[in-house]
Amino acid sequence: MEQAIYFEDYEVGSQRETPARTITETDIVLHAGQTGDFFPHHMDAEWCKNSEFGQRIAHGTLVFSVGVGLTASVINPVAFSYGYDKLRFIRPVFINDTIHSKVSIKEKYPSPKHPDKGFVVENVQVFNQKNELCLTADHLLLCQKKNSQ
Repeated sequence: MEQAIYFEDYEVGSQRETPARTITETDIVLHAGQTGDFFPHHMDAEWCKNSEFGQRIAHGTLVFSVGVGLTASVINPVAFSYGYDKLRFIRPVFINDTIHSKVSIKEKYPSPKHPDKGFVVENVQVFNQKNELCLTADHLLLCQKKNSQ
């Protein structure tokens, strides 16, 4: 069931945590095929033995996609994703690492172009099974205001 969550309903400082998901070798191979990124950091186990991390790492864009996908738990018909800012890959994710995301409402402000809408900024953080921060990004939502219906 779709749930309308208006600009005014978001509370700065509120947080939520997602379920977890394990990143597999299949995820990495499929992501390489979809993106064309076949760099040895992701695909060549022998090459990686002499790299900084000693093993293959998941694509940052794969970790971002899965981490953000884990946050998609509610269909909100009065808001849509406006994009992402400040995306950073903090720590690598390896094959068989299990990741989860934490989302906190960082700020909200009126839209300068659309008086009937406002921006909500969610900070998305992706952690591995050791609770180490692997990725962070700010997700911008453009949300309808209640009084604009």
